[in-house]
Amino acid sequence: MTKVQLGLKNNWQQFFLLVIINAFVGGMVGLERSILPSIAEVEFGMAAKTAILSFIIVFGITKAAANFFMGKMANKIGRKRLLILGWVFGLPVPFILMYAPSWNWIVFANVLLGINQGLAWSSTVIMKIDLVGQKDRGLAMGINEFAGYLSVGIVAFLTSWIADNYGLRPYPFYIGIGLAIAGFLGSVFLIRDTHSHLASEQKESKLEILKNLFWQTSILHPNLGSISQAGLINNLNDGMVWGLLPLFLITKNFGLDDIGIVVGVYPAVWGLGQLVTGKMGDHFCKKDLLFWGMFLQAIALVGILFFQNFNLLILASALLGWGTAMVYPNFISAIADSTHPSQRAESIGVFRMWRDLGYAIGALLTGIIADFFGMQEALIVIILLTVFSSIVIQIRMSCGMEGERRLFNFF
Repeated sequence: MTKVQLGLKNNWQQFFLLVIINAFVGGMVGLERSILPSIAEVEFGMAAKTAILSFIIVFGITKAAANFFMGKMANKIGRKRLLILGWVFGLPVPFILMYAPSWNWIVFANVLLGINQGLAWSSTVIMKIDLVGQKDRGLAMGINEFAGYLSVGIVAFLTSWIADNYGLRPYPFYIGIGLAIAGFLGSVFLIRDTHSHLASEQKESKLEILKNLFWQTSILHPNLGSISQAGLINNLNDGMVWGLLPLFLITKNFGLDDIGIVVGVYPAVWGLGQLVTGKMGDHFCKKDLLFWGMFLQAIALVGILFFQNFNLLILASALLGWGTAMVYPNFISAIADSTHPSQRAESIGVFRMWRDLGYAIGALLTGIIADFFGMQEALIVIILLTVFSSIVIQIRMSCGMEGERRLFNFF
């Protein structure tokens, strides 16, 4: 029997197959990223921001629930089965978005998309962590999130360009059919489960088993709780960017082409940046990376609020992407650093539940504020919450892994 070896070098074939699958998963979200709010206004005559953002609210709640149950089920039924199940839910999504006769069908498509993302994306994340072990964990998460969010950005730009030249429906969603079929078939025929790698790491781990894992991950554990709140706030402002930024840019008299570029730069920089910031997480204190990442997001959102110049808005979008790149891969790797391998999937599931509830909370909160007070006021609230999140990280978290260096630690 061949001895299982952990590490990126030892498992690079399966690792990069999972990277490709995760790019397909990310592309499914990119289908909606830049044009769905316009479809709501143009094709369904919706004006209220809360109603328009209902698709993000439903997506966030569904994805959060799928993440939670994924964490519970991952050790019982296997990572690969959950990945395949995620694609089963994703297959109908592009067809519904293409031909939905009412907004309720769009909302239903986002229920399916939320399940797809919760099961498929989380499964690829956990399988990569299983394969690489502790040494390459940050780099692994950086590559994973790079693939997913670069795909989000590329598909968001492509759908916006297609919509601007050929109409809002059905042509932009043809991309999704190819993504869903390729993702499903690749998961069935090319991906192997990672249970043997998990078992190997469990034998060597010296971490303690945490009691009341849900509450420890949610709030009680200083590091885990800080990461969970930051994940929620990160996706809260991402939900605002997803739902309100295209509409906010319309008020600044930008066309769909320009909006597609501004909206697409953010996840593209987010994706590319994680190739650097993920590896940084293997060398620098993750507390510092998370603090500065959240703080930079707040600065970028201030720029988006006040800038009128197109090039400056691209710069702010890029800075927002870089701030998000600093935190996103290091959220997961920091959770993994603080939990025993046998509890890792469940703890990541709880974290991702809170993180993706940020989509729903952010869309609902910003929608209500935008409807009653205006989009600028909604953006100001998000900025304040993002600053608050960075302060919580600075106060509660600690650097605990051996060999970590501090990054711009002025406090």
